[in-house]
Amino acid sequence: MKKKHIFWAAACLSLCLSACTSKSSTATTVAEEPISAEEAADNLWKDYFVGNIIFEDKAPDSEGSRIYRTLITDPQAYITKQARTVLHTLYFSPSDSIAPVYNLHYTLEDTDGISAKGGGNGEIGIFYSTRHIAKSFANNDTARVDFETRGVLLHELTHAYQLEPQGIGSYGTNKVFWAFIEGMADAVRVANGGFHGEADRPKGGNYMDGYRTAGYFFVWLRDTKDPDFLRKFNRSTLEVVPWSFDGAIKHVLGEQYNIDDLWKEYQLAVGDIKE
Repeated sequence: MKKKHIFWAAACLSLCLSACTSKSSTATTVAEEPISAEEAADNLWKDYFVGNIIFEDKAPDSEGSRIYRTLITDPQAYITKQARTVLHTLYFSPSDSIAPVYNLHYTLEDTDGISAKGGGNGEIGIFYSTRHIAKSFANNDTARVDFETRGVLLHELTHAYQLEPQGIGSYGTNKVFWAFIEGMADAVRVANGGFHGEADRPKGGNYMDGYRTAGYFFVWLRDTKDPDFLRKFNRSTLEVVPWSFDGAIKHVLGEQYNIDDLWKEYQLAVGDIKE
């Protein structure tokens, strides 16, 4: 009888160990939930100094100001979060060569227009029109003004952190320079859901038109040619001098590519032209 008891205990122990091992193995194979792009940006860039955010409401009595303050209760935190999203879209990591921002003065102003970035050398100013905010709030559509406010901010913050072409003049003197700057700003907005997809994509045109026309094209290149295209394209301004669209394309994607051929391929792919 004693031997039988020992055998039975050993068998039970073996079964228990087998069950525990099976459970442990099962637990280790459960896939972790993928984190969102915003969470990835927050995690990677949480310790990066995005600049001293100085928020100023210059039109506190305006309807647009009331709407903004109701929607965004902590402007500094909100701007910081969107800045990290922009940095994550333009750069691989905080160790990259990044355009520094020391102070970012963000103002609400009762003026025409939408928004604009000014300044340079790390001292940046961005204004946002309270008139545009009020206009976006037509029919008391909170979701619409929230969507627009974030999209506009992504565009302007891109101007604060993006790199600039070298050896070809400036924003005001060279159209290639201008088209790159404005195209990349809208590309970052497109890439982060700041437009309404196909409904906001301009039809036809040319990448030299900048803004959304170039922005949607750049994101298409990211989606179809290289998932890191936007980061590499931004960095190409340090590596291709004098900078050009075709030179940057060849540098990023390979000598076999041509900017105009890619534009035609894109136009065919989205159905704006036919063979």
